[in-house]
Amino acid sequence: MREVDVVGVRVEMPSNQPIVLLREVTGERYLPIWIGAVEASAIAFAQQGVVPPRPLTHDLLKTVLEETGNGLAEVQITEVQEGIFYATLVLASGVEISARPSDSIALALRTGSRIVCSEEVLDEAGLAAPAEQEDEVEKFREFLDHVSPEDFEQG
Repeated sequence: MREVDVVGVRVEMPSNQPIVLLREVTGERYLPIWIGAVEASAIAFAQQGVVPPRPLTHDLLKTVLEETGNGLAEVQITEVQEGIFYATLVLASGVEISARPSDSIALALRTGSRIVCSEEVLDEAGLAAPAEQEDEVEKFREFLDHVSPEDFEQG
């Protein structure tokens, strides 16, 4: 298992389908996982530190785990079959619960739990982006953020 960080939630064009993007902590692979809009919001809220006035489902589950003394030890992204990803919640007691990766990631972000991914999943669905390419991609993103259609008009 390799530890991964949550880069963030993006929207894949042209389908407007949200994805959560994970990155190896010690490596150069990224793992995009297509998720639902509600889960994308839950992940984005957790990353931004948004605290809703009433607990959302992931907040409620976090509280239940904490109050019962059986917190979340780690999240494991375990396999991908026919484009569908699978995850496991590993509780402090050692109990393992099958879960969707999107829910698992939203819960891990709320609890500060580690997220790991199997080597097989990274080999099958991961995308390599060496550091020098990553710098170029970031420069291109910055360019796109500041360019306007008028910049391309011929004079």
